[in-house]
Amino acid sequence: MKSSISLIITVVAVILFLFFVSSTGKKPPLIPRDAAHQGIAAQEGCISCHAPGKTSPLIDTHPPKEQCFVCHKVKKG
Repeated sequence: MKSSISLIITVVAVILFLFFVSSTGKKPPLIPRDAAHQGIAAQEGCISCHAPGKTSPLIDTHPPKEQCFVCHKVKKG
């Protein structure tokens, strides 16, 4: 019985640790609510400015660039 309680406590501690570590990492920037981003609802709207050679190109180390809205959310308010 004691080993079961120890196991449960260990599992809960690991889950809490992983949750804490994942929630304190760097979060992607929010999509601003400005005129330039008004009405953008698809990745094609993003690449019109954020593709190489455009107004605000993404850095070379940016993760896969085909799914903008998976990471970036629209700023509230």
